[in-house]
Amino acid sequence: MFPMTEPDVTWLEMVGRGGGNARLAMRVRAGKGTPLLWLGGFRSDMDSTKAQAIDAWAERQGRPFVRFDYSAHGRTGGAFEDMTLSTWLEDSLAVLARFEAPPIVIGSSMGGWLTLLAVRARLAQGALPPKGLVLIAPAVDFSEELMWAAFPPEIRNAIMNQGVYYLPSGYGDPYPITRAFIEDGRRHLMFGAPIDPRCSVHIFQGQRDDAVPWRHALKLVEHLPANDTLLTLVKDGDHRLSRPEDLELLIHAIERMY
Repeated sequence: MFPMTEPDVTWLEMVGRGGGNARLAMRVRAGKGTPLLWLGGFRSDMDSTKAQAIDAWAERQGRPFVRFDYSAHGRTGGAFEDMTLSTWLEDSLAVLARFEAPPIVIGSSMGGWLTLLAVRARLAQGALPPKGLVLIAPAVDFSEELMWAAFPPEIRNAIMNQGVYYLPSGYGDPYPITRAFIEDGRRHLMFGAPIDPRCSVHIFQGQRDDAVPWRHALKLVEHLPANDTLLTLVKDGDHRLSRPEDLELLIHAIERMY
């Protein structure tokens, strides 16, 4: 069970992480019915515009909603350069394990990849499938397909020989891209085999996204079951998809999952 508080920051203990204890910062809103879970993006946090919009809707509707910060994101401690996708997948699985009923999972960017990885891992363990998935600019396999494959030789050499490259970002400080992160990402690649979360999937993708090209979403659709996958392309939408009209589409997609 989660500590059911109003959505001030609460903490999920990760006993044994790195030989000691760590904890994830969370906001947990009480409510009735199918719960919602938010998985944010790379270097994003649980207080993003989209997460807050969902929380406001959940409050109005009396729905339970959980959002959290991965290790080295937002309010959760840790050195970002020490993190890999495996760390954030472990975080996601630890949160998912606390739900008593299958949630609707909303995954944004990297959170879309983590959503699909976490669902696959839980299904393999015999868990029930989620109620539904809403994926926003899902960055499946992004460390390999959108980073490594696009990097020029000088960046690849810096990563391999120096262990880290600081990638400039339009969203704030440069992103430290480490050799460990790239190599770990290859353990979790999903493209090339069917992806079946055994639930409805609704994908939102902006066609002016400069981080996750819209054709990347088409590639994901090709890997998902044909009978219950919906793709919405927002012609003038960017990577954030956080304008009022974008948020309205997002909320409608969540309502559809109920």
